[in-house]
Amino acid sequence: MKHSFLLTLTLAMSSLVSMTQNPFLQRIYGTPYEIPPFEKFTVADYREGILKGMEEEKAEILAIINNNNDKEPTFEEVIEALDRSGELLGKTLSVYSTLNSSNSNDELRALAREISPLRSAHSDFINMNAQLFAKVKYIYDNQSKMNLTKEQTTLLEKTYKGFVRGGALLNDQQKAELAEINKQLSKLQLQFTQNLMHDTNNTYVTVSSVKELEGLPQANIQQAAELAERIGQKGKYSFNMQRPSCNPVLQYCKNRELRKKVYLMYNDRCNHNDAYDNKEISKQIIELRLKKAKLMGYKNFAAVQLENRMAANEENVYALLNEVWVPAVAKAQEELADIKQMMKKDGIKGKPERWDYVYYLDKAKKAKYNIDESQIAEYLEINNVQQGIFWVAGKLYGLSFIERTNDYPVYDKTAKSWDVVDKDGNVIAIFYSDFFPRDGKGAGAWCGGFRGQKYDHKRRVQPIVTNVCNMSLPSGDKPALQTIDNVETMFHEFGHALHSFFRNVHYSGTSGVERDFVELPSQINEHWAFEPEVLKQYARHYKTGEVIPQELIDKINASAMYGQGFATVELLAAAMVDMDLHVLTEIPADLNVMDFQTQKLKERGIPSQILPRYSVTNFSHTMGGGYTAGYYSYLWSEVLDCDAYQAFKETGDIFNPEVAERFRKEILTPGGINSGADMYKAFRGRMPKTDALLENRGLDKLKTDTGNKTGKAL
Repeated sequence: MKHSFLLTLTLAMSSLVSMTQNPFLQRIYGTPYEIPPFEKFTVADYREGILKGMEEEKAEILAIINNNNDKEPTFEEVIEALDRSGELLGKTLSVYSTLNSSNSNDELRALAREISPLRSAHSDFINMNAQLFAKVKYIYDNQSKMNLTKEQTTLLEKTYKGFVRGGALLNDQQKAELAEINKQLSKLQLQFTQNLMHDTNNTYVTVSSVKELEGLPQANIQQAAELAERIGQKGKYSFNMQRPSCNPVLQYCKNRELRKKVYLMYNDRCNHNDAYDNKEISKQIIELRLKKAKLMGYKNFAAVQLENRMAANEENVYALLNEVWVPAVAKAQEELADIKQMMKKDGIKGKPERWDYVYYLDKAKKAKYNIDESQIAEYLEINNVQQGIFWVAGKLYGLSFIERTNDYPVYDKTAKSWDVVDKDGNVIAIFYSDFFPRDGKGAGAWCGGFRGQKYDHKRRVQPIVTNVCNMSLPSGDKPALQTIDNVETMFHEFGHALHSFFRNVHYSGTSGVERDFVELPSQINEHWAFEPEVLKQYARHYKTGEVIPQELIDKINASAMYGQGFATVELLAAAMVDMDLHVLTEIPADLNVMDFQTQKLKERGIPSQILPRYSVTNFSHTMGGGYTAGYYSYLWSEVLDCDAYQAFKETGDIFNPEVAERFRKEILTPGGINSGADMYKAFRGRMPKTDALLENRGLDKLKTDTGNKTGKAL
């Protein structure tokens, strides 16, 4: 008895110490706006917070099941309680997941492998719980008697469908099978992502002499020398597979053999038949997804994914992709003719290869428009660009930004923090910008956050939002000068941030929008990036402070559509392969995903010089989850954003306050309370047509030439 008492006391004391030491387990952080105290977290804290968070949520679920069983279930006791459950788990994961993708290390990645199957099993415990679902279903079936608000009705609808999609209607044997599939998928998707992070950050192409880098800007040469020294190759020049490192080689470097090495290494990430190869992993993911779809009564996995999206079905997706494919390929063939001419001038015989496309397209662009992107970059210093982005947000929505980097916790020395202040002086969000590549950061760019917008009783709690990118670094005596593409990316990700700043919902379950609607706020924000009025605000020469001259602005705008054949075809190719894999109703035993990709694109007549933007083995959007059977969303949303931007242009004022307020109110604020179609119609008065997209990409004339003279409505 005494031993039992001492053991209980020891465990209680241990728990008390743990609660004192682990910030996740404390009631509050005690920081401004409850920003996570990043410097205090340990891997043990993440692990404990996640495990205890799952334990607490399980207890909350059991409490819902056992509550008032002698009475009819109520919306408040079941649906609202479900929405509130898992607070500690969500609090911990929001920090851990964000840092694991942007500031990872071996310990964090090991923890991800440990907790992935546990989280999968935990989700299945909730989604497949028959007693819990019975209560949810009762409320769903009797909602007409409950006097619910629009947001509550949406929450109920999403909750019910979430259970059904999670396997609630399956029998016990099917539930067990689905749980095993989910467990394996979570493991494989994580392995795919970790393999890709390794190959992106730890695969190098190295040369010994600066003579091999002719044409490469000096800043990029300096960065290559610095990288070589960091990896033990001092005196040489190295490039990894982060875009800021390898893209300049493909665009500027005369050395054709080096371009070939870099191109193949980048496009063949995780396709080297080694420990980080993703071919077999991708095949297993595709097989398991199809098995899951059929278990749940769907013909293929695309049908599962598209059920709750604007596109609704695969026919609508392919209709859009095919409509744009023909003029895009025709435009790419025009560009190839220019490339062949440029190669002929250089005395290179034979057809262009894939590693020639970007290099000679850049040369052709310079010849046609007398534009030098390296000269343009001297006006695109990263801090000035960010201030330009803030200026646009101020003009459109009345926002201002106060830097608080020295006042708030930061998770990396290069990240910056900002108060987001509305026109009434209220801090509506905290914003973190994290722009530079580093070991442990995933490739690409994304918007995330350490806390979503929510309500604490009747008080709106500010979201903590991040923009994470891999932009060009400072080099030597030059600051971080950006390419046109990088500037567009910065505007794009900040559009997502604006969506997060303004979202105003009362339930976490109503915060998300359809996958093919989510890119509308980001992509429309790109439209302001190179408007002359905006450029004159932020584009200043890094040495002299001179505002970009009108001559260069004219060149930027005149050449803006050049290269859209290549850009559109590589986007479409990736979207089509994504769909092709997920509309399969049977998986060949000998499926090789790279051979499948090659064959499918060959059948469509893709120019041999163009590969998809991502090959299957490094296509994290679809194989890592998130955009599975959904990469088409970028094009679908582009139809929306181009048409929506016309609403501004039609007024003669790209900052028209009435249109901006309507966009904020109808698109940025409601979260997922309304459908994407309803939100768009509330903003525009109608559904969009494809005309504006085709015009924006310079494909409208080619479209007319192919016989389709009117853009279709989505």
